[in-house]
Amino acid sequence: MSNHIPTCYLNSNDGTAILGIGAGPAFTLTCPTQLPDLDAFLLEHKNSYVFGYLSYELKQHVDNLSSKKNLKLPLAYFWVPSVVAKINQDEITLVQGKDITLVQDFFETLTHSEAPDLAPFSARTPKEKYLQHVNEIKQLIQRGDLYETNYCQEYFLDNLTLSAPHGLYNLVNQRTEAPFSGLFIADNLWLACGSPERYIQKVGDILKSQPIKGTSPRMNNFLADEAAKQSLIHSKKERAENVMIVDLVRNDLSKIAEPGSVHVDELFGLYSFKTVHQMISTVSCKLKPSMEFSEIVKASFPMGSMTGAPKRNAVRYMDEFEDSNREIYSGSLGYFKPGGDFDFNVVIRSLAYYPTENYLSCGVGSAITIGADAQQEYEECLLKIGRLIRLKSDE
Repeated sequence: MSNHIPTCYLNSNDGTAILGIGAGPAFTLTCPTQLPDLDAFLLEHKNSYVFGYLSYELKQHVDNLSSKKNLKLPLAYFWVPSVVAKINQDEITLVQGKDITLVQDFFETLTHSEAPDLAPFSARTPKEKYLQHVNEIKQLIQRGDLYETNYCQEYFLDNLTLSAPHGLYNLVNQRTEAPFSGLFIADNLWLACGSPERYIQKVGDILKSQPIKGTSPRMNNFLADEAAKQSLIHSKKERAENVMIVDLVRNDLSKIAEPGSVHVDELFGLYSFKTVHQMISTVSCKLKPSMEFSEIVKASFPMGSMTGAPKRNAVRYMDEFEDSNREIYSGSLGYFKPGGDFDFNVVIRSLAYYPTENYLSCGVGSAITIGADAQQEYEECLLKIGRLIRLKSDE
């Protein structure tokens, strides 16, 4: 069992970040029927900052699905850190608690922690099986059971002993420099997240979601990089994927929105990150009055970009095709502010270490549509994780 202080560091990689650290009141969700209890916990601590995560396995609330194997994590975990600090460039401001030494010690450790040299990862799903599954999924799309789905696979290292989580985060963040990066530390999970994607954000009564669909690699010279961007923005396949998910998110939000308030603020926005270009759209709505967090989760989680359309079928079929539970991958990490505003990412481009099991997991997925080419989808997965991990030579 690890003895690390509970920590959640959310780093925007623009000089701003927020850090929640230190033990405090906590809530663990083990069954979807407990979601109203999460609302009660948030209400009890409405004047505090609350940090935590939603596991993808909370998908169980969709169509009463269960997970294939014993889960390593609860369905959700939230806690009230004893100290919360906001970082703006080099300025640290305490907004909860008074123990600045906890914050200073965290950054001291983070600064001096070297990224681990990890062995090559093994694939949970052999390549031939992956290719076969993509073609079987396309048959479901042809049949009309799905329009689009996000099919995921896992790469892993077992029997791995890591001494500290900070170096793992440095490895991921140095290679991704993403706007929704995060480090989460608890006894049963060290998550190093390099996510470019926001799941959902609430500011006042406005809710915003920013799904990503569409990926192309960064190139080493300017002209080739520009060509990659243009190829992405003009790709009929990538635009079709993106617009399908935008429609799904619009439908999700309409369940909790004031009538007529769901709006697509940006369609096919092109954003460049350290390793990839991404196509990102933004959908927003005005929430109905007195909307509980559990109702927002039930309407929108798991997020459309990591499931597909129709969502219920996508979640159910991928549960059958995928060879492992996603756990925290495809879940969400984030925090609540005093008063109820919140911001949550999508846990992708991440390494999840389970210290009690000496197990390191890297999930990756891509969108499968009727026009998908199985080999190209496999290569897209490798592109997304290629800067994070090395694979065994026979993968």
